[in-house]
Amino acid sequence: MKETYKYSYKTGENLMTSLSVYNVGHQKCEPGYQWGPGVRNHYCIHHIISGSGYYSVNGKTHHLFVGDTFILYPDIEVKYYADMQEPWEYAWVGFMGADAPSILHSTDFTKDHPFIQKAGPPRGLLQKQLALIYEVKGNSYEAAVAMTGALYTLLAIFMQYAASSEQVKDIQFLYVQKAKSYISTGYSYPITIEEVAAYVGISRSHLYRAFRACLQQSPKEYLSDFRIRQACRLLKETTLSVAAIAYSVGFESNLYFSKAFKKQKGQSPSKYRENYLMTLLKH
Repeated sequence: MKETYKYSYKTGENLMTSLSVYNVGHQKCEPGYQWGPGVRNHYCIHHIISGSGYYSVNGKTHHLFVGDTFILYPDIEVKYYADMQEPWEYAWVGFMGADAPSILHSTDFTKDHPFIQKAGPPRGLLQKQLALIYEVKGNSYEAAVAMTGALYTLLAIFMQYAASSEQVKDIQFLYVQKAKSYISTGYSYPITIEEVAAYVGISRSHLYRAFRACLQQSPKEYLSDFRIRQACRLLKETTLSVAAIAYSVGFESNLYFSKAFKKQKGQSPSKYRENYLMTLLKH
């Protein structure tokens, strides 16, 4: 009998609410190996690396081959099993989170047609990305971020190769929203655009193009603007010194903060606070 094997990893506590990896693995099945009938409580993508098998869902059975990819939707009964002559080998990733439905809506996966055949994304690209999710696995917060970033990239590949040309805009919007979310929680630290891009799961140049397309500004400009907006709020609502506010919004240099603030607002932080207080006294 041909060699069979399975390796898998299941995460512990889910640290991400927008999207998180539930499990990830790779299996070379024995002839006729079957899962189900049953349901999962999460999404699960299987990419066929070799051989073939059968996927039964919605009362229909589909014969799938190397290069094809199928997905399990939560709470939908499925059954899938390996071919008796050429049993399949596949890699998979299970995931959940609030972002999952909208992301999958921008791919060619649907509940009525829950598989993509080899004419879709290049199989080597999918196999590599699934392997990366497994490689960065772990239960630490850092590992959870790395796994989620790699998962976003995998899903972005499916979006990129979706049939509709509108998917290009969708994927850029997704990149920008994810980056904005990271910035909104991390702006008070000296984060870099490289770190933002790594969190999103794309290169800095790809992130730059997405921001230019969606917001008509660069990620660096957006980060600076966001920090200045937060600084304005602190200048109005607190009695913190200008230096303390600079550090609170992620500027390591008080001088650089003052220059950036004046460039955007046309006045120094101290003058901005003074003018705001004068306005309050008049009213």
